[in-house]
Amino acid sequence: MAQVDIGKIKIVWKGPWNSGTAYTVDDAVSHSGSSYICIQAGTNQNPSTATAYWQQMASKGTDADLINISGTVQGDLYYNNGSAIARLAPGTSGQFLKTQGTGANPVWGTVEGISVAQQFRLAGDQSGSGASSIVLTNWEENDTDYQAIGSSWSQSSGVFSTTSTGIYLCHWTIVVVGSTSGDAYDPNVQISTDSGSNYSVRSQIWNHTYANSQSRSMGNTLIFDVPNASNFRLRVLESETNDIASGTTIKGATDKNYTQITFVRLGAT
Repeated sequence: MAQVDIGKIKIVWKGPWNSGTAYTVDDAVSHSGSSYICIQAGTNQNPSTATAYWQQMASKGTDADLINISGTVQGDLYYNNGSAIARLAPGTSGQFLKTQGTGANPVWGTVEGISVAQQFRLAGDQSGSGASSIVLTNWEENDTDYQAIGSSWSQSSGVFSTTSTGIYLCHWTIVVVGSTSGDAYDPNVQISTDSGSNYSVRSQIWNHTYANSQSRSMGNTLIFDVPNASNFRLRVLESETNDIASGTTIKGATDKNYTQITFVRLGAT
């Protein structure tokens, strides 16, 4: 009986296309993410461009459809990094996914608690200077029933500085005991952003002791930003224009708080 060649009766899968392989009709290959079937025998005919030799069977999807998840772990996230689909590996327990806005990649963020809370106090009584613009210098960090959070704030000769940037809440108090005569004064907190070359008043108190009311406790609060810790300075002055008289005592102690200043970091800049 004569043998009749009826050709191939099914697609023959050849795997990835190879420029050195001779393909015949009904051979099928993959190339650049898509699949093609041979419609004319040939060699070194690129399936992507040689439409006389190949017909596309299935096309490559978008990058979002072609995420390769092999070798990743539970908790991975994928995002568009502007040019391709990228993998964001799992963060650590308690972190949150943080957007950085248009044109930036997402990151894992950490919920910030209070990382800095420190308090300093005047370490002993001192008489008013009788002169304006005198810096209070006799500070110590509170050490009575006290545990600081962090240690970024320190002071030298009454000038406070920090190693941590951020938004801070500052509360300060001055306690005075007057003489037998009246005394008006305006203590204040000053801030410098040029390493102490120039200061500006950022918080101020006005008060007055009288002959029949000699003790005064006064305080104020401010919030300030430390965008650059290297050049930020802060100081507390007895007065700006009305000095504390030499007969008036500014209260301080090493076992309790009278005149004090407290710094609490609220969050990042």
